[in-house]
Amino acid sequence: MAYMMPNERLKWLTLCAAVAVLATVSSTLAANPPDADQKGPVFLKEPTNRIDFSNSTGAEIECKSSGNPMPEIIWVRSDGTAVGDVPGLRQISSDGKLVFPPFRAEDYRQEVHAQVYACLARNQFGSIISRDVHVRAVVKQFFESQVYDEYVIKGNAAIFKCQTPSFVADHIDITDWIDTEGGVYTKNITDGKYLVLPSGELHIREVGPEDGYKSYQCRTKHRLTGETRLSATKGRLVITEPIGSVPPKITSLHDKFQVLQVKLSEDYAMQCPGQAYPVPLVRWYKFIEGTTRKQAVVLNDRVKQVSGTLIIKDAVVEDSGKYLCVVNNSVGGESVETVLTVTAPLSAKIDPPTQTIDFGRPAVFTCQYTGNPIKTVSWMKDGKAIGHSEPVLRIESVKKEDKGMYQCFVRNDQESAEASAELKLGGRFDPPVIRQAFQEETMEPGPSVFLKCVAGGNPTPEISWELDGKKIANNDRYQVGQYVTVNGDVVSYLNITSVHANDGGLYKCIAKSKVGVAEHSAKLNVYGLPYIRQMEKKAIVAGETLIVTCPVAGYPIDSIVWERDNRPLPINRKQKVFPNGTLIIENVERNSDQATYTCVAKNQEGYSARGSLEVQVMVPPKLAPLPNNSPLYVGDYYQVTCAVVHGDAPFNITWYYNGQPAGQLPGVSILMHGRRSSSLNIESVQGGHAGNYTCMGANGAGHTIAETKLSVKVPPRWILEPTDKAFAQGSDAKVECKADGFPKPQVTWKKAVGDTPGEYKDLKKSDNIRVEEGTLHIDNIQKTNEGYYLCEAINGIGSGLSAVIMVSVQAPPEFTEKLRNQTARRGEPAVLQCEAKGEKPIGILWNMNNMRLDPKNDNRYTIREEILSAGVMSSLSIKRTERSDSALFTCVATNAFGSDDASINMIVQEVPEMPYALKVLDKSGRSVQLSWAQPYDGNSPLNRYIIEFKRSRASWDEIDRVMVPGHTTEAQVQKLSPATTYNIRIVAENEIGSSQSSEAVTIITAEEAPSGKPQNIKVDPVNQTTLRVMWKPPPRSDWNGEILGYYVGYKLSNTNSSYIFETINFITEEGKEHSLELNNLRVYTQYSVVIQAFNKIGAGPLSDEEKQFTAEGTPSQPPSDTACTTLTSQTIRVSWVSPPLESANGVIKTYKVVYAPSEEWYDETKRHYKKTASSDTVLHGLKKYTNYTMQVLATTAGGDGVRSVPIHCQTEPDVPEAPTDVKALVMGNAAILVSWRPPAQPNGIITQYTVYSKAEGAETETKTQKVPHYQMSFEATELEKNKPYEFWVTASTTIGEGQQSKSIVAMPSDQVPAKIASFDDTFTATFKEDAKMPCLAVGAPQPEITWKIKGVDFSANDRMRLLPDGSLLIKSVNRQDAGDYSCHAENSIAKDSITHKLIVLAPPQSPHVTLSATTTDALTVRLKPHEGDTAPLHGYTLHYKPEFGEWETAEVSVESQKHNIENLLCGSRYQVYATGFNNIGAGEASDILNTRTKGQKPKLPEKPRFIEVSSNSVSLHFKAWKDGGCPMSHFVVESKKRDQLEWNQISNNVKPDNNYVVLDLEPATWYNLRITAHNSAGFTVAEYDFATLTVTGGTIAPLDDGTGHGNVHARIPLPAWMPEWLDLNFMVPLIATVVVVAVGICVVCVALSRRRADDMRGGQKDVYYDVVYNQTMGPGATLDKRRPDLRDELGYIAPPNRKLPPVPGSNYNTCDRIKRGRGGLRSNHSTWDPRRNPNLYEELKAPPVPMHGIGNHYGHAHGAPECQYRHPGMEDEICPYATFHLLGFREEMDPTKAMNFQTFPHQNGHTPVPGHAGTMLPPGHPGHVHSRSGSQSMPRANRYQRKNSQGGQSSIYTPAPEYDDPANCAEEDQYRRYTRVNSQGGSLYSGPGPEYDDPANCAPEEDQYGSQYGGPYGQPYDHYGSRGSMGRRSIGSARNPGNGSPEPPPPPPRNHDMSNSSFNDSKESNEISEAECDRDHGPRGNYGAVKRSPQPKDQRTTEEMRKLIERNEAGPKQLQLQQTNGAGFTAYDTMAV
Repeated sequence: MAYMMPNERLKWLTLCAAVAVLATVSSTLAANPPDADQKGPVFLKEPTNRIDFSNSTGAEIECKSSGNPMPEIIWVRSDGTAVGDVPGLRQISSDGKLVFPPFRAEDYRQEVHAQVYACLARNQFGSIISRDVHVRAVVKQFFESQVYDEYVIKGNAAIFKCQTPSFVADHIDITDWIDTEGGVYTKNITDGKYLVLPSGELHIREVGPEDGYKSYQCRTKHRLTGETRLSATKGRLVITEPIGSVPPKITSLHDKFQVLQVKLSEDYAMQCPGQAYPVPLVRWYKFIEGTTRKQAVVLNDRVKQVSGTLIIKDAVVEDSGKYLCVVNNSVGGESVETVLTVTAPLSAKIDPPTQTIDFGRPAVFTCQYTGNPIKTVSWMKDGKAIGHSEPVLRIESVKKEDKGMYQCFVRNDQESAEASAELKLGGRFDPPVIRQAFQEETMEPGPSVFLKCVAGGNPTPEISWELDGKKIANNDRYQVGQYVTVNGDVVSYLNITSVHANDGGLYKCIAKSKVGVAEHSAKLNVYGLPYIRQMEKKAIVAGETLIVTCPVAGYPIDSIVWERDNRPLPINRKQKVFPNGTLIIENVERNSDQATYTCVAKNQEGYSARGSLEVQVMVPPKLAPLPNNSPLYVGDYYQVTCAVVHGDAPFNITWYYNGQPAGQLPGVSILMHGRRSSSLNIESVQGGHAGNYTCMGANGAGHTIAETKLSVKVPPRWILEPTDKAFAQGSDAKVECKADGFPKPQVTWKKAVGDTPGEYKDLKKSDNIRVEEGTLHIDNIQKTNEGYYLCEAINGIGSGLSAVIMVSVQAPPEFTEKLRNQTARRGEPAVLQCEAKGEKPIGILWNMNNMRLDPKNDNRYTIREEILSAGVMSSLSIKRTERSDSALFTCVATNAFGSDDASINMIVQEVPEMPYALKVLDKSGRSVQLSWAQPYDGNSPLNRYIIEFKRSRASWDEIDRVMVPGHTTEAQVQKLSPATTYNIRIVAENEIGSSQSSEAVTIITAEEAPSGKPQNIKVDPVNQTTLRVMWKPPPRSDWNGEILGYYVGYKLSNTNSSYIFETINFITEEGKEHSLELNNLRVYTQYSVVIQAFNKIGAGPLSDEEKQFTAEGTPSQPPSDTACTTLTSQTIRVSWVSPPLESANGVIKTYKVVYAPSEEWYDETKRHYKKTASSDTVLHGLKKYTNYTMQVLATTAGGDGVRSVPIHCQTEPDVPEAPTDVKALVMGNAAILVSWRPPAQPNGIITQYTVYSKAEGAETETKTQKVPHYQMSFEATELEKNKPYEFWVTASTTIGEGQQSKSIVAMPSDQVPAKIASFDDTFTATFKEDAKMPCLAVGAPQPEITWKIKGVDFSANDRMRLLPDGSLLIKSVNRQDAGDYSCHAENSIAKDSITHKLIVLAPPQSPHVTLSATTTDALTVRLKPHEGDTAPLHGYTLHYKPEFGEWETAEVSVESQKHNIENLLCGSRYQVYATGFNNIGAGEASDILNTRTKGQKPKLPEKPRFIEVSSNSVSLHFKAWKDGGCPMSHFVVESKKRDQLEWNQISNNVKPDNNYVVLDLEPATWYNLRITAHNSAGFTVAEYDFATLTVTGGTIAPLDDGTGHGNVHARIPLPAWMPEWLDLNFMVPLIATVVVVAVGICVVCVALSRRRADDMRGGQKDVYYDVVYNQTMGPGATLDKRRPDLRDELGYIAPPNRKLPPVPGSNYNTCDRIKRGRGGLRSNHSTWDPRRNPNLYEELKAPPVPMHGIGNHYGHAHGAPECQYRHPGMEDEICPYATFHLLGFREEMDPTKAMNFQTFPHQNGHTPVPGHAGTMLPPGHPGHVHSRSGSQSMPRANRYQRKNSQGGQSSIYTPAPEYDDPANCAEEDQYRRYTRVNSQGGSLYSGPGPEYDDPANCAPEEDQYGSQYGGPYGQPYDHYGSRGSMGRRSIGSARNPGNGSPEPPPPPPRNHDMSNSSFNDSKESNEISEAECDRDHGPRGNYGAVKRSPQPKDQRTTEEMRKLIERNEAGPKQLQLQQTNGAGFTAYDTMAV
């Protein structure tokens, strides 16, 4: 056995255990039948069809059931699979509930939350399943409902719909509607103009113009969350009033068919949204079910019609059906079909709920259900479908497996319902079961055997015995007996006397009753020889499977085999033989398998036994198919024969008719023909013989059938023949006509053509005539339906039946024509005729205008009557018609059945009267608009009017005519001449003739615009941006008046843009030419010019387009793709691509290549130029091995264009020139020192020098010596004394050896005079670097070396010293070191000297910047270099910034004397300074220039021009404001009632060009209006009082406030006892001004006195700044941020995040002002200014409360006058100018390490001293040193970039991004400070970085600074610590460039608030919105701790910074903030909290 895995073993063990348990249960049940109280499951609480829930609430679905034993609850899906737990989303509780917990929106899973579930309850008696439970979780999503405008025709009904998104529509209820006038409409309102329909629409009936003034909103409620909200939009009614009639149109429906579904008992409305004019009539009909007939809907209390909408309350199922709404008016009709389904809840019940049925008996379950609609009925048993769909389930014969639970399900599209019932088996129903049985036994022959079987069951079973499948009968050796025990069991036994070996075999006992069979078998083995019992012949049907077991006895048996024809089986695939002796043959066939089979049994000794089995294969019969005959006629003979074509005889053939024996059918005989065929015969076929005939053939093997159908054709015969009928007119007629036959006859009706029978035509389908099942229905029968009708019954057999009947209609008289018009000409005779049809006799009378007409009274009238076949004709004759005969004539006909009337509208026609009231409505130069009154038309429509006109001097014979249609009374006469007098009259004309002419009117036509074009137009270019246009006037005849001037229009040619026109006055001089210059045009651009003349009437035609180019300009873009390629050591190829065509500004003629050696590039005089026409050129004659810089520019006729970006190429190296100079100095008797100077042009990198030496005069060979390139001398040794030697030197590069120097001769000698081997030279040293000047001397004795500097003897000091080799070393060169240095060598023999020149290259000194000119958007500055600069200046960098903006830079060339700074903000303050730069780097900054552009804040308008008041609104005319020279950006509008304190903001972004209306004001009420006007120069606030008008338009009395005017400022009401002049509005600003001026004078005096005592700036600037910045700070003045123990101690608490809308320019400009308790913080200004005038709407602050006991020590409030007072609501505020101990440090910290910091001034400006804003000072440090009040930049004293006292590398001040003033939020990011750096990289003065000085300063727009440094907290302050923070040349915010952070956004261009002065000037506008102040997202970082940068690349070492400086990367472009401890300085950061 294979090894079984542990888990597999476990499975098998579990399975075995389950089987054992099952067996136990089964046996227990069999022994103990179910008790009566045991029952299957029944639902106690079944879940509902639909469970909708919100993801925020979750849901629990309960399912409870009962039963005995208690059922188990299982939840399944719709497909039957069990449902399991999904963690967090779905779980099944222990009590069987299906639980859906609340979940997040992102956790939504469709397979869990949008699923169909069911609850399954089961116990041992069966299972039931609940109705479908549709679970749908709704994720809470934001949604908005919308109400759109509705278009409606006046007088019709309008319907507003509340549009909700589809994803929430199922869960939204519309609760009510609200209009803008405060009206609320709910569903409870059932009458009136406004109605909320049950489905939520707002219905407005009979809409009038007044309804267009309101707009409507809907309110929705979410059923799951309970949330209510108003619609996001409001809808208005757009009401139209058509001119003419409008036929009905169906609006707001996609088509004219709608489907509606409502629930039982709900209210609902069916809409028929038809609109028409005149207002249509709407009727509702309902179709009778199953027919096309319809009847009008009956209106009652439950069913109402409002306009076109049908509203039905408490819906009932009977309301379901198809409805038709018909909309009609006088010009048309329209209809809409609506199919309504009223759904009633489904319920089901099964009858009986429980039934107990005996075995074999029938069982019937009936499903009774209610509800609507019912789509399907289905049945289930024990939770599984059984495929039955009828309401009644019938089980014909109950079996054991039929017991269990049955369920009936009814379903529709929306819901389902179920009912359950249990089927139990009856008490007598107990299948047999074997309770006790014999076991297998092996024995010796001889003894007797006793086998016993005990079985039970109900009814009591009978037991029989078999041996090897053969029944055992009693004989002398076998005895079978049985008896029944007391408990009902049957005991049966089998006795075998003296058992033999042949008795062995398989014994079986079989217990059988009518309810089942049970059997048991076991083998009895008897020792003995093999024996095979006799086997009977086996008959089997072909095609079946043969199974036979060999009956073997004897024991033991070794083998059992089967043979056929002595061949052992199997011999084919169909045969299978098993070791136990079983033989199986599949699909038995007679030919191959019918044979004798032999069974052979053997034992081990070889004994065998054989037994034979004969197998007979029987073949079932097969019938020939029966023929299908064509239909027979009645009386025909019919025979059909059935033959058995295959199968074993004997056969039995029988016939059946429709399932019944056919032999019983009358007239049918059956005959047999031999053994195999039978025929069925019918002598005379009748209709009753038609049907299905079946032949069945059977034999011992089986049976089969064949079928055929007999059809009999029977001609029609009457069942009900129609007869003549008479009906009353208007009744519903019904005539029956029924016939029978086969095929079933088709009954049709036809109507006779004409009045006699004979020719008939089919009835036309109409609403009132229909044929149903042969019956003719005529609804509402009329006389037209009278006539002969034919009923025909035809089925194709014979000629058919037909009957003609007369349908007569008893009708009253009828006129076929009810109303007609008849005309006659006046004075002519006329005849009026009336013909009445109907039952005669008929009398006819005549009326005229409803008065009886009697011919006797007027002999002009005569009446005659004529009898016709169908009625009577009456004629009324009039001899001579008059105008009075135009009347309504009525003839009235009467008979016995009723009366009728007809009318003739008699119209007497004549020529019209003449038109009158001819008036001139309008006239122009060439036309006149006339109107007239329509005359009497003579009862004939006017065909036309003829307008006749002529010039006043002409006669009426010379006239012109205009024809006008007769339906109009206005017309225009055209083609007149301007300024001409005309006479005009008019004639009317109809069919009869023409009227007389009207009276004539005289008119003079008006002047007209010129009709001619200007002539001789010429356009010539003046310059690059100007064209001159010249022209002459049009011809005099085309002037049409006096020409006043010309419009000259111009535009770019070949564009679709409009012309820009300029106006030129007319020159009165005859023939004088006009001209105009068009300026500011584009360069070299073609313009189109047109001209038109104008007079006082208007402009004439445009002239033809004249096109002309402006003069050529210079190209505005450089050539692109410039590239250079080195060709040789003296040639370079330069190539480029032409600039874009649109930037050429002309025709490019040549290109210029500008080139020079790179080191001389800055000097314009040394640049070379080469011109070429092609796109490349080769530069020749260049210096070898030299780096060249090149630029390319394009040239047009206008001049040179923009130069390209410089490119660089180096020429190839070459062999060097000869060394410049050579010296040979005697060193001794055998040595000479050769020294030399390098070549002037090395032409490459010198690789070595070669020294050649040769003894003079002799033919000796020349010696060479290679010397390294850095060595400039060589000592030749081993020379002969007193022998002259010749020396020369060459230099070599990689290319080869260069030219040789001059030769020099020297002779070794004992006498060695002092000589200097070095050469006179010029040395260039860079500022702050070390310089070394050589002085290599020889001599014996050793010479003494001395140096003179600029002629003065040198003495060593700290910076200069003499080196051992005689060289002079100068450390850290400065500018003063430049000059001549001479070295002197002297010994006893001789002396020598050389002189060096030292040039010091230093960065430029600060240039001079002066202001040259200002405009509104530009500044012109003049630049001059510093007089002391020695190194060549390469250019300037100009730095400028607006008051609240960022620094920007501009590069200025050194040649430019002036520079224009453009695109500046109007009326704004600017700071400007400049730095120079050369090849050393950027120099010092100039003084800061403080200036401003021209322009002022907006100026107040006059109130009457600005404000226009009505009763409930005020119109504001913003064009009345003057912009002060700077364009207006926007206005802020606020209002309040006069007696209120709070301002309401109406809008914060009103555009300046518009008028603005403030709506919804109350009539007759005083209001205050506050307007804030903004432009880039600032803002101006105006406050106005006004009173709205009364409802009738009157004014109200002015308030008695003592002013008499409600203008800009309202007086504060005074108590009666106070003097009138004591107005607080006047006194408070006056007192405040006096106090401020006094305090200001004191402060200035104190500051000046301290300045004289402390100012060190009289000395050297460097020293002063070192004192200022490098002094040691007092304890507590700074905090060493590098200390790790402080890193997490310092914290900052953000202000609460108040959500307030941004209000640009409102008075809520600081966070403090939002807190209502502070009466004092109402100022509109963020910083205090002593010179500021009281603003227009400043409020008084509450008096401060004095505070005492304020210390003045570190850590306490210090220097803050404001803090001596306590302001209401400010107890928790930080005071301005106060130093505080910062909270958050642990108590155990060393108090000396605590940090003090100083706060800033309050923005409301009551600190009287212009103090220190935003920086920290050590104790006692004067507050004015670093900054001024409210300043965002450094004061003048601190502007300069300075080196420290050690002469270290200089750097400039770099503004750092920060905010100095608490009120200035980070929105604009304007505020910057300078940061100064010392030479070691330590921070001498670090301005605060991007931080917040006050809680009011918040991060705008997603926290600009919190995010840009890589993290939300801490990281914005990384640059405080050791990390180097890099600046840009634009001197923007100092931030790290390495982390890729985005820049803060630039300041806005125009509406930016620029008037907050940095220069101690007035502070008049400082915008800040509340939302910006509050948008602070938690702590901004640890102020005190240095947060190390997470990026290692940001932490640069000092060495890296030094390298950056050397590469000129950390110069002006970078800000070094490296902190070191060198030079005794303490690096610190200034901080503000």
